[in-house]
Amino acid sequence: MLERMNNTQSVVARTPAAPVTAKDIDRLRRLVSGPVLGPGDQRYAGEAAGFNLAFRHQPALIVGAANAGDVQEAVRFARDHGLPAAVAATGHGPSIVADGAVLITTRRMTGMTVAPARRVARTEAGVLSRQAVDQAAAAGLAPLVGSSPTVGVVGYTLGGGLSVTMGRAYGWASDHVRSLDVVTADGELRHVSPESGPDLFWALRGGKSNFGVVTAMEFGLFPVTRLFAGGLFYSGEHTAAVLHAFRELTSLAPNELTSSVALLRMPDRPSIPEVIRGKLTVNVRFSYLGSEAEGARLVAPLRAAAPVLADTVQERGYATFDVISPGPTEPTPSFDRMVLLDDLAPATVDALVRLAGPDADTPITVIDIRQLGGALTAPAGQPSAVSRPRPGFVMFALGVAPVEKADVMWKAGRDLLDGLRPWLSDRKHGNFLTAPDASVEQTRLAFDEADYARLQEIKAAYDPDNMFRVNYNIPPVR
Repeated sequence: MLERMNNTQSVVARTPAAPVTAKDIDRLRRLVSGPVLGPGDQRYAGEAAGFNLAFRHQPALIVGAANAGDVQEAVRFARDHGLPAAVAATGHGPSIVADGAVLITTRRMTGMTVAPARRVARTEAGVLSRQAVDQAAAAGLAPLVGSSPTVGVVGYTLGGGLSVTMGRAYGWASDHVRSLDVVTADGELRHVSPESGPDLFWALRGGKSNFGVVTAMEFGLFPVTRLFAGGLFYSGEHTAAVLHAFRELTSLAPNELTSSVALLRMPDRPSIPEVIRGKLTVNVRFSYLGSEAEGARLVAPLRAAAPVLADTVQERGYATFDVISPGPTEPTPSFDRMVLLDDLAPATVDALVRLAGPDADTPITVIDIRQLGGALTAPAGQPSAVSRPRPGFVMFALGVAPVEKADVMWKAGRDLLDGLRPWLSDRKHGNFLTAPDASVEQTRLAFDEADYARLQEIKAAYDPDNMFRVNYNIPPVR
């Protein structure tokens, strides 16, 4: 398969200390509470599978961690046998295959508490966005979440965390992390915060799994219970008019407005809502932190831009956040590209219409353009390794297709980016790295130069053998 990335990067890696024997595995099983699965075990394939079925993981061993102690034992096992260690909760993000690694799955670690008086939540590593939103909502509070209710809160946050609800108002989710519990390459469980282990605390927020396995996270919540939010849907024939109206909206948008636009080419299947089934549709996603009257004024030009097929923009409870940017909830093969756009100029819109509008022949299922800026660009109160692009946009392009069509889908993504090359940033972002970005050279573009050098120094201090390399790898400084 083209662009199926694995760990062939030029990185520091230790030679295996000893072969893994059945006796070793039996001992590990006695030490952990969760399952320990090898390639011959019945539950192995299901445990290894992630949300994106285009990537098939074949780890040497899987540890289904039930608690932080299980994670420690799994990391020590990997260390003692000279194996890489990988971590996954839902598998939405990883597009690096974990072949030959000790794969630690955290989906059983679902403990969560909310402290309403402090406006703080503490989640274990397997908590999903739906659980986090519902438990916070019961206390009249809200976290910064992404578009999908099935994404893991910890992994999403460690990459930065671009919220579709309140991102431009409150910044990256990582900006509001108070502390982290992390198992480092030596098998130690560390509690890090601005006061305790500040270098590691800084690096984890942006550097993700390069420095250890985060087992728990404490983060801030917001006193928000309602949004003026939802989506507008249009026939594909109005692509140009809607994209130009969206561009005008973003040029004047207050920070309280977080919005995006998507071109959808959904298959003709009964499971797909009829309004978008089997045809090109345009979907504007809208989330406003303010009065219903002011929200209606802001969205009015979009409602007038073209005939609307469906309109779900209204005053709604925060817990219905997944209506804003709906997507698949079941695992599926997908082939993703993500880039930063410096600007959404009239010429950019014209190019998008030519490449993906009603007269274009492309198999790409979704092209999603989200506005950045606002608090996403402002300096964070608690500095981290997360880069803060200047005001602009991030674009997701993904094709949902059987694995057999991988070459076709990867080519379609390259063709789209080639056509938009004049408007693409030369930078990347940690939250938006996909399989074609898996090299060390591409990964370093997601960080400011000085930050990347600091990340390599911290990597050398906590993982000098680069055991945590099944990721968008930051190798230790040599």
